[in-house]
Amino acid sequence: MSWLTDPWPAVLRHDTLTVRPLVRGDRRDWEEQRCANAEWLTPWDATSPEPGSGPTTFAQMVRWYRRSARQGLSYTWAMALDEDAPGRDRLVGLISLGGIQGGSVRSGAVGYWIDRRQAGRGLTPTAVAMVTDWAFHGLGLHRVEINVRPENARSLRVPEKLGFRREGLRERYLHVAGRWCDHISYALTVEEVPDGVLAGWLESRRRGPAEG
Repeated sequence: MSWLTDPWPAVLRHDTLTVRPLVRGDRRDWEEQRCANAEWLTPWDATSPEPGSGPTTFAQMVRWYRRSARQGLSYTWAMALDEDAPGRDRLVGLISLGGIQGGSVRSGAVGYWIDRRQAGRGLTPTAVAMVTDWAFHGLGLHRVEINVRPENARSLRVPEKLGFRREGLRERYLHVAGRWCDHISYALTVEEVPDGVLAGWLESRRRGPAEG
């Protein structure tokens, strides 16, 4: 797809997992999960060195994400499951594609979080695989990277399971939990996955059990 083609809104699906734009109706699930998972998520939350620069309510956050997507700056999706009630999916996490650059670079970075109660089911790698394939073939990016704090062992396993190359340590790379933190950088280019990231991930799961 051409870089100039507007691919948004994009809805991606595999089995009972749907990756879709966040909507206002997700507010109750989002607030419950952020409260229940505060200890699990807060140490890894991206922050801003400029206090008060971001949205302060859920509705503002949804509008912020929509505007960023319309401008082609970043894309944020809900990870949602519909295994409880057909036709009514339930938010279990968020995934984003940001830091998008065009021109001769054509790259972006994936970030994610998931409800601790849903961890270990392979949902996060599946969502990352779908978004990476979309970035390559829907948006026209050439390179996708994932940057993870060295201390975040569970999150580090996601790019490793999906075959992302480990490129090294970026010192004081992102502002997280109120300070500049080192991150380990992983990356893939479209030429490395001619059959798609999701196809490779599903094949690896068929060959043996995996967590994530």
